[in-house]
Amino acid sequence: MNIMKYRKIWFGISLAIIVPGIISMLLWGLRLGIDFTGGSMMEIKGSQDIAKVTSIVKGDGVEVSSVQKTGANSLIVRTKEMSETKHRDVKKKLSDALKVQETQYETVGPTVSKDLTMKAFELIVFASVLIVLFLAYSFRKVPKPVSSWQFGVCAIIALLHDVLVMLGVFSILGHFLDIEIDSMFVVAALTVIGFSVHDTIVVFDRIRENLIKRGSDEFENLANDSVLETFSRSLNTSFLTFLVLLTLFLLGGESTRIFVLALLVGIATGTYSSIFNASPMLVVWQNWKTKRNK
Repeated sequence: MNIMKYRKIWFGISLAIIVPGIISMLLWGLRLGIDFTGGSMMEIKGSQDIAKVTSIVKGDGVEVSSVQKTGANSLIVRTKEMSETKHRDVKKKLSDALKVQETQYETVGPTVSKDLTMKAFELIVFASVLIVLFLAYSFRKVPKPVSSWQFGVCAIIALLHDVLVMLGVFSILGHFLDIEIDSMFVVAALTVIGFSVHDTIVVFDRIRENLIKRGSDEFENLANDSVLETFSRSLNTSFLTFLVLLTLFLLGGESTRIFVLALLVGIATGTYSSIFNASPMLVVWQNWKTKRNK
């Protein structure tokens, strides 16, 4: 199996997945939860009459962002930030009119949400910089003309691929299915970054070992052999993780479903990018360097 030979196909598949997501983000953006926008969220049990609940909450002068079904006979109501007095009034009116019970309530101010958004962005950027530096240092002894920086940059490009796929998928889901992202999505993104880089490093480490043994004269064949040597290991590890997450998604609670969905998307695309994107990009870069030197 010659994975490097068909690298244009693998890159094309990635573009076919990423481009619709980018278009979706440009047109509709991400549907942000109250963690990022600020506001209040209350979960009520005992009714799934969305129209009636919306009417009661709006009738009390509260701006409603969304009302969603969450499970058996329960709803999540998201609104602009409510004061404690207003919350008690809304809760009482819902209880009197529909005999519902509030099972969860939280409110996030706009200052906290802006700070959280900035922290999330800083975390992802900081993690990416550390990964490049770590890989450049770890692979510093690779035989010339291959550079240790090539490994770090290719790993980050593969990582960026995974993040763009996640964001694009959730932008589309947010527009068509009203799925919101919250602070747990950031946790999932950071987890996926770690998983994706870990898988890529396994492949890159085998390339480094083979470079030391065989030299860099036939780099494309060497990279292909290295990917095939680690192929079953990467696939088996990811598949088992995917099965566990799929079980959690299907049978787990509603509160963790979006978090688990983000992990499912991220791990699937992370496995793909570590095998079909990271190493082929390394080959393209090295071939270009060889032609330039000649």
